[in-house]
Amino acid sequence: MHVIAAAAWVDGVLVPPDGAVVSAFDHGLTVGDGVFETLRVSGGVPFALRRHLDRLGASASTLGLALPERQVLEGAVAEVVAASGLSEARLRVTVTGGPAPLGSGRGTRGPTVVVAAAALEPFPAVAEVAVVPWPRNERSAVSGAKTTSYAENVVALAHARRLGAGEAIFANTRGELCEGTGSNVVVGVDGGLVTPPLSSGCLAGVTRALVLACADVAEATLPVGALADADEAFLTSTTREIQPISTVDGHALSVAPGPLTRAAMDAFAALVTSDPDP
Repeated sequence: MHVIAAAAWVDGVLVPPDGAVVSAFDHGLTVGDGVFETLRVSGGVPFALRRHLDRLGASASTLGLALPERQVLEGAVAEVVAASGLSEARLRVTVTGGPAPLGSGRGTRGPTVVVAAAALEPFPAVAEVAVVPWPRNERSAVSGAKTTSYAENVVALAHARRLGAGEAIFANTRGELCEGTGSNVVVGVDGGLVTPPLSSGCLAGVTRALVLACADVAEATLPVGALADADEAFLTSTTREIQPISTVDGHALSVAPGPLTRAAMDAFAALVTSDPDP
């Protein structure tokens, strides 16, 4: 049997990866009722754990999900990192509505909690992106929450890959630049770096927030077409960190990485080196 994960923890128990199972009636499986966080483990240490668990709590609050105590989640993360034996890894914390009837209503048994780690697959040095024809709904009931309802992202990413791109970019319903399927977007405009505000409907990315703190990036509303017209641009995410964008819908940007992107990459690298939990 092919094992995807290197280590897993399910509802308080460290289990063999191929034994990491949940109920067929779990609300996360049947209706996508769940929230999650993905962390990057570097040198055996999860980066920005506090920020990720804070955001997990915010997402859970949006869905009305109960979380275990913070120390329980921190302990589970430590157990999984140690059991994985991986120095560099992708670690995911998932909390679902737990076993429930076959419908939208939740059951009474409480949440399912899973922490899992797997080897971290590197991203290409630059990203080719495609703008997809489906908008993000910035007025959605779960806008800004990192939920397990990722079918929209799956469809969008598959569309982008059919076009030869590695990431899909969404506008929102107002035609404004929003985000990628698993990334935030930063655009070089008139000699400065700009990223869409959270009011665009984009996720409050942990790496996005750290880049705003350590690099010269402003928040401003942009039309989606600003990305293709940019002097330079990049994606941010936990596993990508900062990834320069080389093409948009097959159109090459003038440089990748550009000077502003390089400066942001250097600032972020210095932050990561100086503090594992900024």
